[in-house]
Amino acid sequence: MTIEHSCVQLGRRCSQLAFGLTAALASQVALAVNDLPGGPAVNQLNLHPPVTKIAHEQMWLHNMMLILCLAIFIAVFGVMFYSIFKHRKSKGAVPANFHESVKVEIAWTVVPFIIVILMALPATKVVVAMKDTTNSDITIKATGYQWKWGYDYLKGEGEGIGFVSTLDASHRALSDSGHPGQVDNYLLKVDNPLVVPVDRKIRIITTADDVIHAWMVPAFGVKQDAIPGYVRDTWFKAEQVGDFYGQCAELCGKEHAYMPIHVKVLSAKDYSAWVGEEQKKIAAKADDPSKVWTMDELQARGQKLFDANCAVCHKADGKGAGQFPALDGSAIVKADDHTQQLHLVLNGKGQMPAWKTVLKDSEIAAIVTYTKNAWSNKTGQIVQPSEVVAERAK
Repeated sequence: MTIEHSCVQLGRRCSQLAFGLTAALASQVALAVNDLPGGPAVNQLNLHPPVTKIAHEQMWLHNMMLILCLAIFIAVFGVMFYSIFKHRKSKGAVPANFHESVKVEIAWTVVPFIIVILMALPATKVVVAMKDTTNSDITIKATGYQWKWGYDYLKGEGEGIGFVSTLDASHRALSDSGHPGQVDNYLLKVDNPLVVPVDRKIRIITTADDVIHAWMVPAFGVKQDAIPGYVRDTWFKAEQVGDFYGQCAELCGKEHAYMPIHVKVLSAKDYSAWVGEEQKKIAAKADDPSKVWTMDELQARGQKLFDANCAVCHKADGKGAGQFPALDGSAIVKADDHTQQLHLVLNGKGQMPAWKTVLKDSEIAAIVTYTKNAWSNKTGQIVQPSEVVAERAK
């Protein structure tokens, strides 16, 4: 044996050893990742365990169709292989000579028809139920963006809540590093999960801002495309609390894999508590003096506040009455300098009470903006809460 041959043999054995070690290490890493409750399982073969009635029916349909197809496969190929074996030429079989059989023609027409009906009836029932979004308890709009989901609670408990759900930054860092590690919910963790109550019918309205996406949660048996310029809807009614995961199911761009869905199902009590906390956050943000409001926002809010607090004296048409001056056409109201009107509203004058202890800065800014642009005033001026804060500090 030459030295060259020995080196080749040694190199080959080293390669085999390295491959074996790599495979063993990979298997250990794979085993270290566990099933994710509400999400994918290790080596999962079947559909996800269902947690909604629709998902249960989909599972039943899947199993029924599988059994039916398996029975047809066994019957057809069983007859074929039996015929090949039993009637082979080596055993002296003589082929029959006939042109047609009415009974056979009827059989292979009627039997497949019956099988198709057996498949179609339950499948149609489930598909129709999947599209029945009527009588929902909560309606949520899911908007697909590249590459995140926006959720807006449109109807029901939680109405007015809205947020964006994005892949958690720590998981993006794991992906960028090339070493995802032993994380069960890898690329499924988000910063703001969608929160819904258990045993309530949730209608999901889907649309998209840029390209086609799809909102899919396997445990719910839900998958609905989100198409720009179109509105689609689907629904689910979770039967148990917990965390359930899905992903965008349409190839929406280079970061398609970074667009997970996390739905947190809570008890009715916990959901109500969550709604209360979110509404507090919204109220705190709305009254943040550093927030810059738009004209439309201030006008809409200001009109409601004016009607509730000021119209009884200054009248809804701003014309005033008796000792209460008209605001429509008022020089103070129309002035470019906002300080005099803000001073009056904050501190009051004569029969006018001081509103600084009653109304928040954002509310006073809304009322003043409304009066500057209502009726015939139309100044186009906007008063921000920061101006009220500055006037209050004087």
